[in-house]
Amino acid sequence: MQVGSVNAWAVAGIAAAVGAAIGGGSALLEASLRPWQVGDFSGEMLAPSNADAAEADVPETRHDFGTVGAGGKGSHEFVIHNRGNATLTLTRGATSCSCTVSDFDSTDGGDEGGRKEVPPDGSTRLRLTWKGKGTGGPFRQQATVFTNDPRRPEIAFVIEGTVVPTWKAIPDRLVLSKLSASSGEQASLRIFTYGSEPPTFEQLEAADPETAQFFSLSTAPLDAAEIAAETGATGGVLLKVGVLPGLPLGQLRQTLRATVRIPEEIQLEVPVEGTVGGDLALAGGGWDSSRQALLLGSVSGRKGSRTQVFLMAKGPHRSSVKPAVGEVVPASLVVEVGEGVPVGSGGTVRIPISISIPPGSPPANHRCSPQAPAGRIVLETGHPDTPTLTIPVCVAIDP
Repeated sequence: MQVGSVNAWAVAGIAAAVGAAIGGGSALLEASLRPWQVGDFSGEMLAPSNADAAEADVPETRHDFGTVGAGGKGSHEFVIHNRGNATLTLTRGATSCSCTVSDFDSTDGGDEGGRKEVPPDGSTRLRLTWKGKGTGGPFRQQATVFTNDPRRPEIAFVIEGTVVPTWKAIPDRLVLSKLSASSGEQASLRIFTYGSEPPTFEQLEAADPETAQFFSLSTAPLDAAEIAAETGATGGVLLKVGVLPGLPLGQLRQTLRATVRIPEEIQLEVPVEGTVGGDLALAGGGWDSSRQALLLGSVSGRKGSRTQVFLMAKGPHRSSVKPAVGEVVPASLVVEVGEGVPVGSGGTVRIPISISIPPGSPPANHRCSPQAPAGRIVLETGHPDTPTLTIPVCVAIDP
């Protein structure tokens, strides 16, 4: 073999190697620069075929409620079909905080503990329920379902929309600052609604039965100009509140409640608060004027305790006030009423009231909490405008 021939073959080999390297590098560069497209790989490459596998088919996974009134509820059913040849197993997964997933429903039976089996060619429905919260704005909630479909192990269902207000009260609470046991008071507030029709009041009441008899309620339509000035409002009424004489002295807590159609039915609640004054008032040790209660605190049942308050009577009927004890809770309280004494120029009469817990009293819990309601001392006063005075008592008698 000649040297020239050898060199020619060597050059050809080197050229072929370089060409292959350059070609492979070009292919690699092209693959790295070109993003994957749907369809680049066949389904068989993503998951092996299985003639006996379940196959979840869901026509839709998203639903738009549009607008939902604040406090209102919306629900939607998603359908899940099994197009495979094996039983489809569905398990409820996590949901967002405001979204509730009901049990699966199917002609083949309901679910058991959040798990559902759907036979081939069968189907089930998944209901998502959502309640509008807050005063308004967009929402998006999601619920997840796990499956045994190897191609679709997890399905996310989404519901979305916008919360709109259904009603608004101006002011949002009624504060009665001039309440008196001997005289009434008038107040009002405006209620705007956002339904497709003007509001129709089906029920209007003072919710707390203890003072409901002292409230008279009525409504009158608002002028069209007032409604138009409130952005988005479609109707409105003026709620008139009349407070009758005779309310018990102390703090007032009431709720005005209404059932209204706009045309869907909605519930309205407006809180009412105030302090009822009059010719009678309490003062002295343990009396908390801000809470309008007698605070005796925790008392040892073995040692007992004693405190004193004063009933102050003024006005033209002050001399006729002769308190008598009508009821005491807890029963171990001993209440003694002394003689009234004029104070200063005689415009006010001060009547001492002694409250004692004798040693050896049984345990009691009246801490003025939801779990331990206040005790009370009920006095028959003899005053024509405030014939009965109830004194809340916050006390716990320990063993």
